[in-house]
Amino acid sequence: MKKLFTVLLGYALSLGPLAHAQEGPQMTLPRIKIGAGMHLIDVQLATNTQQRATGLMFRKEMPVSEGMLFIFEQASEQCFWMKNTLIPLTAAFVADDGTIINLADMKPQTTDSHCSAKPVRYVLEMNQGWFGKKGIKAGAKLTGRPFQGN
Repeated sequence: MKKLFTVLLGYALSLGPLAHAQEGPQMTLPRIKIGAGMHLIDVQLATNTQQRATGLMFRKEMPVSEGMLFIFEQASEQCFWMKNTLIPLTAAFVADDGTIINLADMKPQTTDSHCSAKPVRYVLEMNQGWFGKKGIKAGAKLTGRPFQGN
């Protein structure tokens, strides 16, 4: 019994830093620039499971020309929700070649599911209204390093 307690305690302690890391916004992810028509976007890259799971949670604001690009290993139906996300966002579900498949406006702090209309590897989250103000709709193409050669 003592050995089981020690193993469980060790497991719980090992999860401590992981759980703590998700209590605040992630602000130090790698960044790149991508294009949407004539507009340049500074995006943070969420490339692993933990980064994608945390996303833009806990942020109180995001600069107008910034966003987060979620990159998945393979194309599949991607679904997002807004639990612990404090700012309204729009998700652009993006094909390998940079074509926006569909857009979804998402309300803060909800668990409503917003999914891609077909399998995608990329999802770009921007402040809600950004795409509309720029006249960017489904069918538009994003440009930049992630979409080159596809």
